[in-house]
Amino acid sequence: MYLRGMARLESAVLGDELMATVTALRRLVRRRLRQVMPGPPLRGAQLELLGVIEQRPGIGIAPAAHVLHLAANSVSTLVDQLIDLGMLVRDVDPNDRRAARLWLTESATQRLAAGRQARRELMAGVVADLSVTEREALTQALPALRALITALDSTEGR
Repeated sequence: MYLRGMARLESAVLGDELMATVTALRRLVRRRLRQVMPGPPLRGAQLELLGVIEQRPGIGIAPAAHVLHLAANSVSTLVDQLIDLGMLVRDVDPNDRRAARLWLTESATQRLAAGRQARRELMAGVVADLSVTEREALTQALPALRALITALDSTEGR
């Protein structure tokens, strides 16, 4: 019982450290990219929604909300904001007149591509400055991080 309790405590500490580290990494990358990206600054949730729509053009609000693990009304608000910024077009689904379909504008497509390229260049430079041992540790951690994502995704809604 004691060892199991210690393992849970160690797992909790590791989980907390992991989340704090990933959050700080994402925040710093977003801050650095904001300095080089043209156009209005976009929040993380807005960028995530644009990414979902890029992967699934014509997706509706409810399915996008499901993919993002957000409430449909939250996604609807993001859609309205992105339409106002000229990043999205919303039309009516011809199969269900009550449903909307979402499409990226050319401006959004260009913005996402530029963002990916800027992120790639930023991270390539930073990773290149790490030691060989640190780069190897990051490479070895990727499968465990992917497994963590899969585990979290499979336990959603329980």
